[in-house]
Amino acid sequence: MDVATISLILSAIAIIVAVYSLFRKPQQTAPPPTGAKFESIPLQLQAYERLVLLTERIALPNLISRLNQPGISAYEMKLILTENIKQEFEYNSTQQLYVSPVGWDAVRNLKEQNIMVVNQVAGTLPPTASAADLNKRILEIIMSQPNGALHELVAQALNFEAKKIMQ
Repeated sequence: MDVATISLILSAIAIIVAVYSLFRKPQQTAPPPTGAKFESIPLQLQAYERLVLLTERIALPNLISRLNQPGISAYEMKLILTENIKQEFEYNSTQQLYVSPVGWDAVRNLKEQNIMVVNQVAGTLPPTASAADLNKRILEIIMSQPNGALHELVAQALNFEAKKIMQ
């Protein structure tokens, strides 16, 4: 046998194998085990839980009671309150991946509203005001809100959304 004949035989075998593999049915892959399926519901519920906790942590009455330091100025207290709100929010910002846009917007708006209240109240006080003066004015404003404090409304909205997921 010469090289041309061997080459022709090998080419014919390669064509037959290629045609066979082209027309045969693909093998079925086994379905993944039931435990391997990605479940997002636990992650979503955990995110709502963390955002409810964030809502409570950045609620102005809770911040004031947790961060109150006797003897500091209103300006220093304003800085402490606003920085703490920003840090808490940034720490939990990844939770937006798992919650609805409405839920995330509610939390973001709470953060912005709280910072605005602190800055506005601090802006109305004289430069010699103490942290106690600032804290008292903030608490008075929150207590005077007719529909309840904003952090309570946000927490209720987050709870409602979490309960929808659990159904």
